[in-house]
Amino acid sequence: MTEAPNAFDTLPPAIQRFILQWGDMGGQWGVNRTVAQIHALLYVSDHPLNAEQITETLGVARSNVSNSLKELQTWKIVKRVPVPGDRRDHFTAEDDVWEMAMRIANVRKERELNPALETLEACIGESRDDNRITATQLERLQALHEFTTNMDRWYGQMLKVPPSTLLRMIKMGDKIVGLLGFGSKARDSDR
Repeated sequence: MTEAPNAFDTLPPAIQRFILQWGDMGGQWGVNRTVAQIHALLYVSDHPLNAEQITETLGVARSNVSNSLKELQTWKIVKRVPVPGDRRDHFTAEDDVWEMAMRIANVRKERELNPALETLEACIGESRDDNRITATQLERLQALHEFTTNMDRWYGQMLKVPPSTLLRMIKMGDKIVGLLGFGSKARDSDR
């Protein structure tokens, strides 16, 4: 008796590979593998999917799918959409790559960068009144605070730049590096 292929096995190999790799990459970035795989499936899907279809395709527990969809909705990269004639909830992923990237960056900033800045500011403030803190320790906290503040400022500036301009800036990367004199010769002399 042969087993019927599961729904994942019926997907084209390139799509299977993308979903698996996106899940692996998500895991490396601190995102649950299933959350990332569901996002990948919805991103490449031609039409909205309901939770049962996602469960069947990825072979994961229905409760895991429900929790993962809630997580993706908090990131604002997946949304619930109505499908005429079907009372079940269906979901789609944001398909604009720039919008998706900006939403992810915003959530990461809120969850990671903002608390880091607050903690660094508090630590620096406490360090000034604690004679057990060495000058080196205070310098390192201040250097990390300065770096984090600059990244936060840069993020705010990049939000104001239209995606088409950002893309042009990225594509000009080599030219900008060369114009600023940071070519391979300059890198080699810094070593």
